[in-house]
Amino acid sequence: MGLKYQFVIYIGIPLSLILLLIRFKQKSKYKSGKKIANTKYTQNLPYYKKIMKKYKFLATSIKMFCIISIILSLILIARPVKVESSENIQYNRDIFLCLDVSGSVAELDADIVNELKETVKQLKGERFGVSIFNTSSNLLIPLTEDYEYVLETLDKLKQSLDAYNDINMENSNYLQKYSEAGTLVGNESRGSSIIGDGLASCIYSFPDTEKNRTRIILFATDNDDASTNGPIVTLEEAGKIAKEKNIKVYGICPKITQPEDKQELESAVNISGGKLYKEDEEPVSQVVKEIQETTKSELKGTKETRLIDKPAIPFVILITSIGVIFLLNKKLKI
Repeated sequence: MGLKYQFVIYIGIPLSLILLLIRFKQKSKYKSGKKIANTKYTQNLPYYKKIMKKYKFLATSIKMFCIISIILSLILIARPVKVESSENIQYNRDIFLCLDVSGSVAELDADIVNELKETVKQLKGERFGVSIFNTSSNLLIPLTEDYEYVLETLDKLKQSLDAYNDINMENSNYLQKYSEAGTLVGNESRGSSIIGDGLASCIYSFPDTEKNRTRIILFATDNDDASTNGPIVTLEEAGKIAKEKNIKVYGICPKITQPEDKQELESAVNISGGKLYKEDEEPVSQVVKEIQETTKSELKGTKETRLIDKPAIPFVILITSIGVIFLLNKKLKI
């Protein structure tokens, strides 16, 4: 706690003391009325002594509270403040959730989306996006710091994935809008689950890749490529593109993933500098937590010092003192 305008105290208190001393040194003068002689008898009466004792007590108390009020008024004019220092810390990181939304991965997708909602709530200055794919890729959420929008969309995506897993046709609108969401365009001729194209599309959704930021992709797929004529970009090529752009890919594959598909997926994410997690070895919650801890990149902001006004306590005491002065003055006149 401190005072912003300390000179008010340095000037105000000495000046107040001088004025009080001048007032106390002034001799009482009879301006009207008549002097009474032989008052000693009256002054020796018990009742008179009692009244005078009460009068002196009340007069002294009023003077004391007046002095307190003057001091508190000077303090409020001097502006009591609290100095608060803070350092803004933001995380210099871009996170993309890339989901294979074919039916075989829908249950894993739902678990990942559910766990990531808690991660999004803790983000500070980081950008988050969602890309989904099957035959074709769809950028569901471009990289953004609008976490409220991200959480709202993740909630709808979770509902659509749950609807898919429950085969609940009453929620088909959610399914079409947020789970499939244009990812089956051209599937009659191209097939489905085109893994390399899905990852490559997500990689190219990162803006300003020349800037120094930590970039990661959380990639969920079983790597069961069912394309008719093969992908435009193979999974290995996508891993190399990620490495060139300094993007680490962290893969999560479901329990049903075939050994050869798992091996190919692990090789691709390793090329990017990332890691493959298996659902049958680690729970999704642990995987998300580990990725969150190992990919955090801090960007420390400048220190900020703020002055916060703290007039409450002296103001309350001042008002109380003024109230006491009025009460004592009322009793003094009785």
